[in-house]
Amino acid sequence: MIEVIGVRFKQAGKLYYFDPGTLQLTTDDYVIVETVRGIEFGKVYISNRQVDEEDIILPLKKVIRVADDKDKLTVAENHEKSEEAYNVCQAKINEHKLDMKLVEVEYTFDRNKIVFYFTADGRVDFRTLVKDLASIFKTRIELRQIGVRDEAKMLGGIGPCGRMLCCSTWLGDFEPVSIKMAKDQNLSLNPAKISGLCGRLMCCLKYENDEYEEAKNELPDLGNVITTSIGEGKVVGLNMLERLVQVEFPDREGILEYTLSELIDEGVVSVEATE
Repeated sequence: MIEVIGVRFKQAGKLYYFDPGTLQLTTDDYVIVETVRGIEFGKVYISNRQVDEEDIILPLKKVIRVADDKDKLTVAENHEKSEEAYNVCQAKINEHKLDMKLVEVEYTFDRNKIVFYFTADGRVDFRTLVKDLASIFKTRIELRQIGVRDEAKMLGGIGPCGRMLCCSTWLGDFEPVSIKMAKDQNLSLNPAKISGLCGRLMCCLKYENDEYEEAKNELPDLGNVITTSIGEGKVVGLNMLERLVQVEFPDREGILEYTLSELIDEGVVSVEATE
């Protein structure tokens, strides 16, 4: 076991683990840490705890110190400088007529590097742009191309549900989402209905997917024939979340509804697919 803390550098950013050393930190603390990008300012989201060494990537970098008011002032100044750098970069993009969309600009805490995030449909030759920016800001310049999901995460917005985007408020990592998840949940396959602001499948399709997968394994498929105490019937409807099965019998009018427990009690343990 090893003691760690979890730190994020943005509200809904990825969680990174660090070695707290002798520091006892809480989720209200801000810390200064060393990262691959340089010295950074982050917020503690997971206080001191013991975890298995197999669950993290070693070696961990140590927390340099707890952030103070002066550090927070530096962060605020960096945000102001980032806005200025955004305007300068946008003007240069227009000047060079580059086919790219500038999304966000970010200073590292120690101001040793400025990262410019952009989207583009293909490869962009921005070598001249980098030279111009380096001559203006006199520091290291990095232009990083991102995808549309990352763009939505950075810019934020309101989703079809009427709430702020999950990716920009609390979702730390993107998980794979497939059209099969929408099919399993009996959702409309109209792209306008199941796509988020980014144009990709909505992340929330993943949230209940495990529950639907479990229900799908427990319940018979639509169109299958099952044998009950009153005879054989065809499955014509399913309510996955409530584990309900609607069955139509050839010699009876109407449709009968069974719960999964009722089918188990009646000994429905095998399903035979219809021809």
